[in-house]
Parts: sequence; C-alpha cells; structure tokens
Amino acid sequence: MTSHNNEEDADLDAEQFIAEGDVAEDNSIQQFPEHRQSVFTVATHPTAPLAVSGGEDETGYIWDVTSGEIVVKLTGHTDSVSASGFSSDGEMVATGGMDGRVRVWRRVGTADYKTWEFLTELQGADEVMWLRWHPKGPVLLAGSNDSTVWLWQLPTGNTMQVFAGHSGPVQCGEFTPDGKRIVTADADNNLCYWDPRASAPIFKLTSNSARFSLDGITALAINPSSTLAVVGGAAGGVRVISLSKGEVVAALGSHAEGESVEAAVFVNIVGTVGGSGTGAAGGGTVVTGATDGKACIWDLNTNRLRATLQHKDSVTSLMVHPTKPHLLVSGSADKTLRTWDARSATLLREHKGHQGPIMAAALGLAGEVTVSAGDDGVCLVFGTE
Repeated sequence: MTSHNNEEDADLDAEQFIAEGDVAEDNSIQQFPEHRQSVFTVATHPTAPLAVSGGEDETGYIWDVTSGEIVVKLTGHTDSVSASGFSSDGEMVATGGMDGRVRVWRRVGTADYKTWEFLTELQGADEVMWLRWHPKGPVLLAGSNDSTVWLWQLPTGNTMQVFAGHSGPVQCGEFTPDGKRIVTADADNNLCYWDPRASAPIFKLTSNSARFSLDGITALAINPSSTLAVVGGAAGGVRVISLSKGEVVAALGSHAEGESVEAAVFVNIVGTVGGSGTGAAGGGTVVTGATDGKACIWDLNTNRLRATLQHKDSVTSLMVHPTKPHLLVSGSADKTLRTWDARSATLLREHKGHQGPIMAAALGLAGEVTVSAGDDGVCLVFGTE
C-alpha cells in the first residue's frame, strides 16, 4: 500500500515537472491574455499589424500583434464568439457568435487602424459556425447550426441570399478564390455548390452520391483555380470533387479510420521533383489534417500520398504562407504549431508557449507572423520562419 502511494507521488512529481517544463518553454514574440477563457477564433488584418480574436468570454478584441495592446473591445454578444474575420480591404471586421449574432465594425478615418465604430448587427443565423468575407468585395457569408447559409451586403447589412439546401449544421463554407461561386458542406454529408445570385444550388452531393459517404463533412479547401474542392469527413475520409462536373473524382484514404479531418489547405510545390501545379490541368497539392495527429500531403495529379507530417495530438488548423506557398503552418491540440517546408516535408520550426490545445490560428504581416488562439485563454504571436 505504501509503495503504491509512493509510486503515485512519483507520478505526480513527474507530471508537475513536465508541466513546469512546458511553462518554461515559450518562444512566442508577443502574447494577448485578455480573454482568460478559451479562445475559439483568430484572424489577421490583410495589411496592418492587427488581429481579431473571440472566445468563450462572449467578447471579441482587435489587438496589435506587435505590442499586444487592445485596439478595441468588440462587445454585444451574449454567448461565445465562434468566428471572426477582416474584410478583404481591411476596412471592416465581423464577429459571429453562438448567440446567432453577426456583428460588424468599420474603421474610422484614414490615418491609422486604431479607431473603429460599430456598424451593424446582421440577423438571420441561428448559431454561427463560421464567417467568410468575399475575396474581392464587402460581402459576408455565414454558416449556421440550423442548416442555413446567409449572404449579406455591407455596409448596408442587407440580406443578399439565404441558401437552404442543407439538412444539418453547416460546418464548412468558402467562396471560390475567383469570387464567383460558393461551396458549403454540412454534418449530414451534403455538399452544395452555389451561384451567389441563385437560391438553388448548381449541384448537390449527398450520401447517396457515388463515393461520397463521409459520415459528415468537417473540412473543406478549394484549389487556387477554383476547379476542385477537397473535403474531409468525420470518419477520416477525403474526397476530391470536380466543380465543373459536380462529381467525386478521387477518394483519398490515409487518415486513421474514425479520426475526423479537421483542416484542409492547398499548397504550391511547383518546381520540385514530382511537384504539381495548381492550374486547371494540374490537380495541385493539398494537405489534410486530422484528429489522428497527421497532416497528409497529397499529389492530386496522381492522387497519391506524398508525405505525412506528424503532431502528437489532433491537427486543428493548417495555413499556407501567402508569398512562399510551399511553407505550411500546422496548429495542434498538442499545444504547438509547426512550420514545414511542404516540398521536402521538413520541419523548419516548432512554436511553443500554449498551455492548452490550439483552437485556431492565422498568418499575419504577409506571413511573417503566426497568431494562435488557445484553449488556455491566450493568443500568442510567433515568427513564422
């Protein structure tokens, strides 16, 4: 009995030592601790040194990534802030909440980005799952827990479209990079491809469609030429969809069965041996990250696994450097972010400092910094390379 207690004490001491070791290891260059509860979302300004974050404290903040100082507190939500983002020109910022509210602020004046005013609250969604600004204009898209997708025009706040083709929580959605179309996907395994001006989808894939049963769709990426979508599912499956044909063109399988795909992103590894382009002729290269801790790099010209990157826990986010598109940053529930060269699958840098899982991340200042949101209530800023 005594020896058992001693063993338990030794285990506790070891855990304490490991925890203290974790605390000491922090290579972040700035921190933002204001949330003090889980931070669920973070996004960065397209040009200015700003981030927007939101979380369990029902509050959003715009803050300076170089100084860690609050620029403005974004209030008005009555439940967790689950989504956020700056418009493509950086003049507006939106937060979406589990209260169904989408709140938009805009910059005041032209001197700097220090003064913001509340613009409007957008009505309609039930519980906001995600927000996406149009890549070229003041249009905002939101996916809701009640199976609807909303499209608003800003700054008026007028509803442009309500897309009703889903039967479950709309967990993913993106504008195509050319800005002409929208792809959305839900927990009931439906994917819809929309013309923003029409209320009915151009095409819809369901569990009854050939090779498209994924136990619900949890991740989505669209290639730069807007010709292919890649989706990941709750059971670990990955499918490649031709947006021109409206059909599955490949089924990829390397994640552990039953392990949810949490993130997907296209990378550009042109100019390497076996590299692939991102044009309409070439499928490109996509990376999928899942709860099995793997980030799988796929060559879509051959539909083969090119390399596997490893974390110790779930991969929660994947981002590509805007000017060096072979550089990939992964965030994980193992409390770290990692910068990789996707061409060689080489780990370039590990970013440490969080005391809990990383819930979201974004690249800022033209890719120079990585900004992370943690379950520990803190946002951290790291040098990407």
